[in-house]
Amino acid sequence: MVDTLGVAVVGFGWMGRVHTQAYARLAHHYPDLPLRPELVTVAEEVPGRAEEAAARFGFASATRDWREVAADPRVRAVSVTAPNFLHREIGVAMAEAGKHLWIEKPVGLTAGDARAVADAAARAGVRSAVGFNYRNAPAVETARDLIASGDIGTVTHVRIRLFSDYAAHPQGALTWRYERERGGSGVLGDLASHGVDLARFLLGDIAALTADTAVFVPERARPTGATAGHTLATGELGPVENEDYVNCLLRFASGARGVLEACRVSVGEQNNYGFEVHGTRGAVFWDFRRMGELRVSRGTAYQDQPVATVHVGPGDGEFGAFQPGAANAMGYDDLKVVEAYRFLRSIAEGTSYGATLDDAVHSAAVLDAMVRSAGSGTWVDVVAEG
Repeated sequence: MVDTLGVAVVGFGWMGRVHTQAYARLAHHYPDLPLRPELVTVAEEVPGRAEEAAARFGFASATRDWREVAADPRVRAVSVTAPNFLHREIGVAMAEAGKHLWIEKPVGLTAGDARAVADAAARAGVRSAVGFNYRNAPAVETARDLIASGDIGTVTHVRIRLFSDYAAHPQGALTWRYERERGGSGVLGDLASHGVDLARFLLGDIAALTADTAVFVPERARPTGATAGHTLATGELGPVENEDYVNCLLRFASGARGVLEACRVSVGEQNNYGFEVHGTRGAVFWDFRRMGELRVSRGTAYQDQPVATVHVGPGDGEFGAFQPGAANAMGYDDLKVVEAYRFLRSIAEGTSYGATLDDAVHSAAVLDAMVRSAGSGTWVDVVAEG
């Protein structure tokens, strides 16, 4: 028997649309899921945007005030895809109203914000999911299994990169993303948060780090109206207050070492995300732009050991829910469908699947340590937010 789950989306930019489409696709890819999402309401403060979303995607109602969502008894689960500075207030309110939470990273501006939402969810007994979508790639899950099995020996070091050009244009509008008060730590929250989650997902906790940050586009034009995505502007210039770039050396609790580098103004780079993990007997490499492939080196040769390309298939992660055979391509939106599936499965079964608010707290603690290190110029310990 399939139960209906009333869902709402708060914030309807690009990510709100991605969440909405993920809910709609669940029945196609996971027909045995015992919960069927019903699009109850969408909240967006930009005039007309919620109504447009309701008409296009089939929400039963629309509002400009997210507080109406919290008070709506029809809504049992909420996607929070509003700007970062609203995550704490909205997330806590939704949890206290008894709504299960699917919330985008970085879950606020600090580890304290993420912990506040996690604590509220724990008190209310609601399930959570967090938008660390790259860990959902079947190749990433296969890499994790390969590492855990010891196929590449003991992990010695890892390099994680997240390079993008979404903010490279000097006329890119000075939106909330570039303000410290509303956008937090810039590229740390936007991209490095994903890198931290991948590092922890693959190799375990990060114990200490040292970081360096920079702003390469120091001024941007203020937009004259509502923006969507990374739009251009020609208005009055204002200062960019948060980081365009971060480079970080990592020490893992296991003893492994790492390098994490992220940049939002990398001209010539379009979503160049990936990792290289090296062990005492081999290595594994992943590039998001070739999402279904792993490059793997393993054996006993050590020197001049070859690297093979492995295509993941139906036996790997959630690949079989989307494609019938290896080397058929999955895409970014598919990773969000996996995320939606694990969120609803968590609600249905009362146990957690996929990334949760606890993972968001761990990631945020590492980001806070990066900020401290960049300010002091020293190595700092990663302190879990309690």
